[in-house]
Amino acid sequence: MTIAALGGQGGGVVTDWLVLAARKAGYFVQATSVPGVAQRTGATIYYLEFFARADAGEGREPVMALMPNPGDVDIVVASEWMEAGRAINRGLVTPERTTLIASTHRDYTIGEKMALGEGRASSRELFEIATAHAAKLIGFDMVKVADASGGRISAVILGSIAGANVLPWGIEEYHHAIKQSGLGVEASLASFEAGRQASIDAKAKPLTAAAWPSDHGSIDPSDYTLEAVPTRLRARIVDQFPASMRDLLGMGAARLSDYQDDAYTATFLDRIEEILGVDAAKLSDPRLTVSTARALALWMSFEDVMRVAQLKTRSGRIERIRREVRANPGDLVNVREFVKPRVEEICGTLPAGLGVRLMASAAARRMLARCTAGRRISTSTVSGFLLLRCISALRRFRRGTLRFKVENERIEAWLGQIKSIAPRDYDLAVELAECQTLVKGYGDTHERGWSSFSQISELALKLVGDPQSAARLRILREAALSDDNGVQLTRAIAQLAA
Repeated sequence: MTIAALGGQGGGVVTDWLVLAARKAGYFVQATSVPGVAQRTGATIYYLEFFARADAGEGREPVMALMPNPGDVDIVVASEWMEAGRAINRGLVTPERTTLIASTHRDYTIGEKMALGEGRASSRELFEIATAHAAKLIGFDMVKVADASGGRISAVILGSIAGANVLPWGIEEYHHAIKQSGLGVEASLASFEAGRQASIDAKAKPLTAAAWPSDHGSIDPSDYTLEAVPTRLRARIVDQFPASMRDLLGMGAARLSDYQDDAYTATFLDRIEEILGVDAAKLSDPRLTVSTARALALWMSFEDVMRVAQLKTRSGRIERIRREVRANPGDLVNVREFVKPRVEEICGTLPAGLGVRLMASAAARRMLARCTAGRRISTSTVSGFLLLRCISALRRFRRGTLRFKVENERIEAWLGQIKSIAPRDYDLAVELAECQTLVKGYGDTHERGWSSFSQISELALKLVGDPQSAARLRILREAALSDDNGVQLTRAIAQLAA
């Protein structure tokens, strides 16, 4: 048996329980583990081998392996859906012999989170691969079952193994193992039973591709809705824009009111109204206005130091962290923020004139570089929390900062380009609006995205009138999103020139 468990999920606890259960049932058992790496780039792999004492003969013990060998594993348990994919990729899951028990929830990997574009792996594709590679597939959301039962996922994992009926002993041995551990016995037994029943149900009703829609779903707009927009601005959205756009504009307006103020939101609507005026489709299918509105709302809420501090001190964020670590009402949770501003971020928060002078001065940059060393700020302390709240409060002066001046000029240039191209090449203008997805984040990520965006927007003007202009610009955008070092974009530009 191979178990792949993420940090904090109790893979070691499950292994210890299985060892106790196996010994109780009269089996030789050996367990080994290979630690994974931090920050959700891999799971810890636990490997167990079982051998019946009755089959060994008097005075004899089996020689057991220390690591799983591809093609020789009977049972693979994955505590997260992508870890099932990793096990398949390693050759541990084979159609001739392997039962795959997996949790269908996702904890996104660092690679998926860092992707410039849509980096999430397809759960549906993984299901199709798992179905083809496993002799038997048993899958359900173990995190959901653990939350509902009020216990830990480790007990649910053990219950899923018991419910799958893949080991040669009964429920009594599993109960014995949990009781022998002596910690949280009642809660663990409850979660074990919930996991066992969920596994039995999953066997009776196997997974299908319908469990995963073909797309990744949509944004949950619970925080930013049309109802959250101030009355005057909400009335403007309803009166002046097509009904099909109201929810989108409501989300954008609510986001910008939260980001800055109502006047800033009014500027957003002014800009979108101008785009609607040049949108050839208008009421029938205003693709250009929709794409521009979505992109503009994101760009106008660019992440500067004040925005990051605002997000990190939201009450909702603290509540979410407590839920994620499953803290009880009386538990203390210490949250540390890792802060490492660059000279550009420091100057960007200053008044525009002062920021420009400091950026131009080598001596000033050297002096400011002393403030760029990484720091840890605990938002669980009064001093740390108040520090970030004070930084967040500086957003009332945002319009006068260097960063705002730079971003506002870039936005105006982009909108001007869209309005110039739209009457001559509508589809190209839509693609140019979509290119805003390249400009995101802050620090080095933002600079790389802006570099790619600048190259593509410059080429967009040269593509006007080309019958394949929109398709070619889309190829450049997708190339820029495919890596963060610009290699694919450079290659795509060279191919376009050729």
